[in-house]
Amino acid sequence: MTTTIAAPAPSTAKTTDMTYSDAVREALSLAMEADERVFILGEDIGVYGGAFGVTKGMLDRFGPQRVRDTPISELGIVGAAVGAAMVGMRPVVEIQFSDFTNQAMDQIVNQAAKIHFMLGGAAHVPMVLRAPSGSGTGAAAQHSQSLEAWFAHVPGLKVVLPATAADAKGLLLAAIDDPNPVIVLEHKLLYRTTGSVPVGNARVPLGKANVACRGDDVTIVATGVMVSRALAAAEVLRESGIGVTVVDPRTLVPLDEQTILEEVKATGRVLLVQEAPRNGGFMSEIAARIAGSDAIYHLLAPIERLCGLDAPIPYAPELEKASVPQIDDIVAGAKALMENSYA
Repeated sequence: MTTTIAAPAPSTAKTTDMTYSDAVREALSLAMEADERVFILGEDIGVYGGAFGVTKGMLDRFGPQRVRDTPISELGIVGAAVGAAMVGMRPVVEIQFSDFTNQAMDQIVNQAAKIHFMLGGAAHVPMVLRAPSGSGTGAAAQHSQSLEAWFAHVPGLKVVLPATAADAKGLLLAAIDDPNPVIVLEHKLLYRTTGSVPVGNARVPLGKANVACRGDDVTIVATGVMVSRALAAAEVLRESGIGVTVVDPRTLVPLDEQTILEEVKATGRVLLVQEAPRNGGFMSEIAARIAGSDAIYHLLAPIERLCGLDAPIPYAPELEKASVPQIDDIVAGAKALMENSYA
């Protein structure tokens, strides 16, 4: 019953430590330097530097034509980006909070996601939409949601949830390369976290999961900020003799189903962790795929989900914390799986 940190693939690439937000900024800057078609647009991304400081300094570096402050109109912002993408540009939209995509759902769902298909492949929409997601900042119910399942449900959209600084950079670069619309949801609590990031233009391919650590007893599948919490829980569980594998899908669409199923088969127990509410969450889709595969025959315990409450995110700090899974909850969930194994 062991837990080991998954060894990275051999690489001669140099790395440097930087924050998650700096990694996003570096990806944007590298893409803009390499391709004059890439530009960014959104509310307060210029002079102010973005709601979370991600685009700080980019206006001075690239100028107002490529760092475009917009009116407070998400529908207009995304509509402009869709149009620009269709005529050959590669816009990167920043929406201040992922919750505000509500105001632009017609452009995202009925235009960006469908144009390539409705026009028989004659047009593409190489647009990226970035948005801060999730709770933990005291921003209350209208600014703290985890809406990834909404976007994953729409054919034509790719959905990315970077959990580390390295992935924030590498996945964003890959998303900007993609000829179709990509939604990138960046958890607010991750912006100030620091990690080792490859220097240069290294991409992280969309649709390739990361196995962050491996153990013998329980597989935890987690996304966003829940990845770091799952890793912290794995350390606690290791002290109790429980070995944990942590799988970060990185992208929900496309989903690296094969890696998830292989790791579930290896341990026979799976805990699916998401911040989003349980009802209709994406982890239900992963549970269904496990149940519909031959991995079901390897299970030593029922598939379990650990999710946020089916309630709006509260403003009060203790209630906000109690409404989404914490490290202790993940530890308890894994222990319960061990105790509830099939006879």
